[in-house]
Amino acid sequence: MLLLPWSPFVSGQNGEPTLPTIYIAGSGNTSLDQHVTRLLREQIGDTAELVFIHDDQSPRTSGSPVITIGPAAFTRIRQINRNTPLLALLVERKFIQGYVNRTPGQVSAVFYDVPLLRQALTGKAILPQSKRIALLASTDSVEIYEDLIDQLAEYNLQARVFVTDSDDQLIPTLIRALNYGDFLLAGSDDAIYNPRNIKHILLTAYRRNRIVIGPSQAYVKAGVLASGYAPFPAMAAKAGELLQAYFETGILPEPAYPNEFRVEVNEQVARSLNIPLPSREWISQYLDDLMLSSQEDLE
Repeated sequence: MLLLPWSPFVSGQNGEPTLPTIYIAGSGNTSLDQHVTRLLREQIGDTAELVFIHDDQSPRTSGSPVITIGPAAFTRIRQINRNTPLLALLVERKFIQGYVNRTPGQVSAVFYDVPLLRQALTGKAILPQSKRIALLASTDSVEIYEDLIDQLAEYNLQARVFVTDSDDQLIPTLIRALNYGDFLLAGSDDAIYNPRNIKHILLTAYRRNRIVIGPSQAYVKAGVLASGYAPFPAMAAKAGELLQAYFETGILPEPAYPNEFRVEVNEQVARSLNIPLPSREWISQYLDDLMLSSQEDLE
């Protein structure tokens, strides 16, 4: 549970201490907003007042942070008041990083997307013999893979980016990528991995006996073999950590990933490709151990 210290700027009309207020701006999806709010209440307990605000409302208390659920809610509240401390949930790193860079200490987030290195190692866990990873990108999205490519050598992996900027180029470029890589790693690139393209990408990959990893849990249901994801309780717990730091210092920390990830797999796809699939739990533990070992080696 989040333990918020009393802060000198939190006081009632008679000068008596009162609970600090944390506002929540929802996504518009009632069930999602209620679920996230319930998890946040479990984190915060009775140490702060959690107030849900609607589209036509804005925070009334100076200095009170606002938790936004999803990119639309963040954009809406940001437009209402650029001085409001904002903690964004269910946003990807590429969406929020520019805001963080422009207003450090005032904007933070719990990233919704999974680190690409972890996604790549998910493929390695499923195909231990794999050495090369194929990456498909547009000209505008090539840079999202740069850090990953630098990190892979430590795990005896290498990757190559294949660039496509039109629908006509997509499948021919994908075929070249599949001929290179032991599997295809899909990053958060809406220009390529979108509902219009995903069926064609998956059919092309599986006809060539190549698996696809990522970019998110939702795509596993569409036919991707596997993807990492952060469970909602882990995101709420990280939000609690960032809020505690804010109430201690008056500054929002840098955005962060949750401390826990899990793996979703499509067993039907694995059977159709004759791939022996470890359990979700085994894959998650394997990744945790592998990345922890790597961190210890760097220390």
